[in-house]
Amino acid sequence: MREIVLDTETTGLDPKSHRIVEVACIELVNHVPTGAKFHKLVNPEMDISAEAAAIHGITNAKVKDAPVFSSIVAEFLEFIGDARLVIHNAEFDVGFLNAELSRLGFPKIPLTRALDTVQVARKKFPGAPASLDALCKRFGVDNAHRTLHGALLDADLLAQVYLELVGGRQAALLGTDMAAAGGKPAQVAVAKGPTRVARPHAPTEAEAAAHAAALARLKAPLWLN
Repeated sequence: MREIVLDTETTGLDPKSHRIVEVACIELVNHVPTGAKFHKLVNPEMDISAEAAAIHGITNAKVKDAPVFSSIVAEFLEFIGDARLVIHNAEFDVGFLNAELSRLGFPKIPLTRALDTVQVARKKFPGAPASLDALCKRFGVDNAHRTLHGALLDADLLAQVYLELVGGRQAALLGTDMAAAGGKPAQVAVAKGPTRVARPHAPTEAEAAAHAAALARLKAPLWLN
């Protein structure tokens, strides 16, 4: 099962008047990162608000020479393919992606294609905080280096959190190392040894006689039905 953990950073909060400045995707197969990533800074062709820059640290100077979204859209769409998208607060990111895609005449991404980990966390832990930082703390995912938001950093943390949300690192216990195996599950070694002949389990004549005698002392024993 192929999935894409996705995150974006933007110039503001409204996709109608703001643009994407960073997009990052991490490929998962059977919930485990394969090592394949897509990451781009994007020139939004507008100023980044001071409020947004304070959150993600991306300034106008940093994206001045970055490609515009139209230059990366084909590569982005090819990378995500038809995989399910795993997004923290999916409505926000999908809204911005669809605004960019619509400007360029591409079909929108259905929101139903995205699995929102905020909703998954709220369902699994009712009443508990569902922010990415809170989930990192809950699952023991090291996020000490997250002093600012960042699409690639947040996607990487979310990939680790998502693995815990869907049941933990059981794939690793089975010897599945997707990155080392080139994106394919590692084969689990099976020990080979001599084949044992099945042992007989039929009762002896004496055991059968003793069983019949015991049944004779019972009223309508079930064993005779």
